[in-house]
This record gives sequence, structure tokens and C-alpha cells, in this order.
Amino acid sequence: MHSITAFGGPQGHMGMMLKTFVDRRKDITKEELIEYNSFCQLLPGASSTQTLTLIGYKRGGLPLAVLTLIIWILPASFLMGALSFLVTGIGTKNLNSSVFQFIQPMAIGFLAYAGFKAFKISINNFITQIIMLVAMLATYFLFKTPWIFPGLIVAGGIATNFSSKRIPEKEVIKPRHIRWTNIWVFVLIFLVAGALSEAARKQNWENRKAFNLFENFYRFGSFVFGGGDVLIPLMLDQYVARPNSERVQRNNQNVIRIEREELLTGAGMVRAIPGPVFSIAAFTGGIALKNEGVQMHLLGCIIGAVAIFLPSALLVLFFFPVWQYLKKYVVVYRALEGINAVVVGIMWAATLYLLKDVSIISFDTISFLNITVIIGTFLILQFTKIPAPFIVLFCLGLGLLL
Repeated sequence: MHSITAFGGPQGHMGMMLKTFVDRRKDITKEELIEYNSFCQLLPGASSTQTLTLIGYKRGGLPLAVLTLIIWILPASFLMGALSFLVTGIGTKNLNSSVFQFIQPMAIGFLAYAGFKAFKISINNFITQIIMLVAMLATYFLFKTPWIFPGLIVAGGIATNFSSKRIPEKEVIKPRHIRWTNIWVFVLIFLVAGALSEAARKQNWENRKAFNLFENFYRFGSFVFGGGDVLIPLMLDQYVARPNSERVQRNNQNVIRIEREELLTGAGMVRAIPGPVFSIAAFTGGIALKNEGVQMHLLGCIIGAVAIFLPSALLVLFFFPVWQYLKKYVVVYRALEGINAVVVGIMWAATLYLLKDVSIISFDTISFLNITVIIGTFLILQFTKIPAPFIVLFCLGLGLLL
């Protein structure tokens, strides 16, 4: 029931978990839920998904944790995968004149709002302001550079560890034995996926794009801090900006390409369905392989859903048993301060990057409506309690009328 009624993204999911699993079912206490959520914010991946996985883990160990994960992601992934077939049927050229035409500027409004909210939470001193500005400028001007996202995240985590004034060390930590099984599985899959993806690319395997797709989404799920609103810029870089870079075009590389209109349509529509925002991976995976036939299109949806959520599950199930030990390392909190500042910069840069390709400066009706939808989406989210699905339905209705 939670998986088919949980609208509103991570913030809405948290409130519903409080009502369902704390107040009604008594699966966990309020304090435990808050601790679970805070812990999951420290990890890359889908925080709502990881929190629910931990609730299942507490109630029934690993088997129930895995079952909880599958039940939670299945409805949203199915709906987003089905949407990829619908968008493919409409055709990229017709998206800008179809019922989905205002979903793209609406998605930009959502991203701008997410950046604004993250700014208020994460940017609270001079060093985080500097890190955010550097990350925003570097991301905007180097959007097509492969190393820019991981490089900025690592640099941000290091930068905020140079000072101990904001977050001082509190206690000496006694070492304890840690079971490394899950983390080794996580690393092994990461290495094997990378090796197979590179081999498939260099040797031009017949189904090489499937291997590339798994590696891409597993990497996204391993490094995304900040949820689905940060995943979207990463996909934009990987599948829209990078294929059009001079290096790729000069070498005539056969890489996965997705049209910006298609990706933004998925980014907008994921707001209208219950469940995790990360389910957009099922949509993107299907679109990525749509030209390879129906079977490969379906396989792309499955690969996207599995690969994006797998690292989240492995990381949370590894780190949680040793959380009481690891959380005493202040270096984690110092690094997270810088990482969060980088994430805000990336979100702002992605918003600006998307704006330059949307018609907003022409003196015509479409430009006026695009501007209205972007600003209106931001203001509704900021100053009202209107649920996101109603905003999506309004934009779909506007596209249908015009």
C-alpha cells in the first residue's frame, strides 16, 4: 500500500512512513525512523528506498529487507518503463507539440526548487558558499567532461576536512571487527561491470549498449548524493551532453544517446507517480535501447531499475550493522558538508544548462508559457501544499489544450 500511495518524493515519503510504520503498524519507533533516515542521508543512493529497506531488515533480517526493496520499487519502475514505450511511440520530434510539451519546463521548475531547498539546508557558512559556486561554474562549463562529477564530489569532501572548527573531533574511537562481505560484493560488481562495459565498447560486442547501460546506472547509484534531483543532471551529462562532445564525435564512437526532450519528459512524469524518483532509471534505460528492438527496450527498463537500486541496497546493508561505530568518525560529517555543497552547485548548474535549450527568450506564446510554467511550478512548490501529481496533471492538460 505504501508503494502505490507514496507521492511527494523523499520529504513526502518520510511523513507517510511515520504514519504507516510508526503510528499505525508500530514496526519501529519514531526515534529509530529518524535515525534510519539520518543515516541514509550520509550514503549515496535513494534515501527513501534505503530507509524502507532498513525497516524490513529490522523486522525480518536480510530476506525481508530484499522483499521490501522489490515491493517498493516495482510499481514505480513498471509505470516508468511503460512510459518509455509510450514516449517512443509518440516520437521525439512530436514531444514538443504533444501532451508532454510543458512537462519539460515543469521539470526545470522542479529542479530549481530542489536546488533552492538544498541551498537553504546545506549552504550555511563561507566555505560551503565557495564550494557551491566553484561546483556550479565548473559543472556548467565542463558539463561534457567525464570526470567532472566524481572529481567535484571528492574535492568537496576533502576541502571541508581541512578545518576542525565547525565540526570538532569528540572522542577517541576504539577499533572493532567489521564484516566486509557486502562491501566486497559492491566493489566486485563495480569492477566487473566497468571491465565488461569497456570490453564491450572496445570489441564492439553485439549487445554492447546493455553492458554500458548497466555500468552507467550502477555507477550513478554508487555516487549520487542528494536523491533523484541529482541523478537527473548525471543522466543529462551521460546521455545528452557527452555524446555531443567534440571527442566523441571526432572518434565517431557508438555511444548511448538520448534526446534532451525525452529525458526531461521522464524527469517530469516521475513526479506524477508514487514511489522513488530513482525509478526514472527504468524509463531512461528503456529509451536508451529503444532502437535495438522491443526485447532490448524491455531489457533496458529492467537493467535501469536493477542497476540503479542495487548499490543503494548493498551499501545500506553493509554500513548499517557498523553504523554505531562508523558514525563516531567526524571525518564523515566534515566530508558530507562539502559533498552536499557540491551537490547544490551541480543542481543549480543543471538548471541553467537546461534553461539554455528551452524556448524562453523568443517573443511568442510558447516562450511566455514556458516561462510561466517554470516560475509557476517553483512558486506553487514553495508557497502552497498542492501535491506534485496535480502540477503534472495541470501541465499535461495545458499541453493537451494547446
